[in-house]
Amino acid sequence: MIQKKPGIIAFAAHPDDAELAVSGTLLLQKSLGYSTGIVDLTAGDLGTRGTTQDRLNESKDAALLLGLDSRENLGFRDGFFKNDEEHLIKIIQVLRKLQPDIVLANAPSDRHPDHARASELVSDACFYSGLRRIVTFGDDGKEQSAWRPSRLYCYIQFHSLKPDFFVDISAFMDQKMKVILTHKSQFHDPESNEPETVISSKHFLDNIKERASDWGRLSGCRYAEGFIIKRQPLVKDLGALF
Repeated sequence: MIQKKPGIIAFAAHPDDAELAVSGTLLLQKSLGYSTGIVDLTAGDLGTRGTTQDRLNESKDAALLLGLDSRENLGFRDGFFKNDEEHLIKIIQVLRKLQPDIVLANAPSDRHPDHARASELVSDACFYSGLRRIVTFGDDGKEQSAWRPSRLYCYIQFHSLKPDFFVDISAFMDQKMKVILTHKSQFHDPESNEPETVISSKHFLDNIKERASDWGRLSGCRYAEGFIIKRQPLVKDLGALF
């Protein structure tokens, strides 16, 4: 009997967060037979460049390149969503619907205030989702069963946080950069007439690759992505760590 590979869902405050930070990992895990998905909390409607529709369309293009099994947008208000009951319930509903074994969340501290807030919100929702006395209903109107992911890891974004572990994405670095560039309204485009931002400069994309290269140097591979352990995992086989 073939054992089902765990499901991995990356939650992201904005439509390009997961692409920048963990698209290499998602591509790797997909190649290993895991189911993968992204849940965007907002449509990034406060972004300086592009429209909300641009960003939704770009997210769909990125999902195709990533080979995702699912991608959805919760429509939270960009810049103003809160860690409160209303937002927690919506994330709990998604967790119980998708039932991921592994959740990837935004950085616990970062330049953009939404990232840390999203990290805390998703972390809390992962816990509350396992409490059966919190009653939620699915899209079909039926009561959902409690579900708690077994692992929660935070990816690293703008700030240079220290990773607890690395994932080797050497075989997927070129594809990762292609995925990032599907968000063409946000990143370097010499023909664009929109205002330049921190992330729209050519140097920003160079920095993404340079960081992956440096993490690869530290971990013994060509390119890597870094993660922070939010909840300590239980290891049943030391050999499984290598």
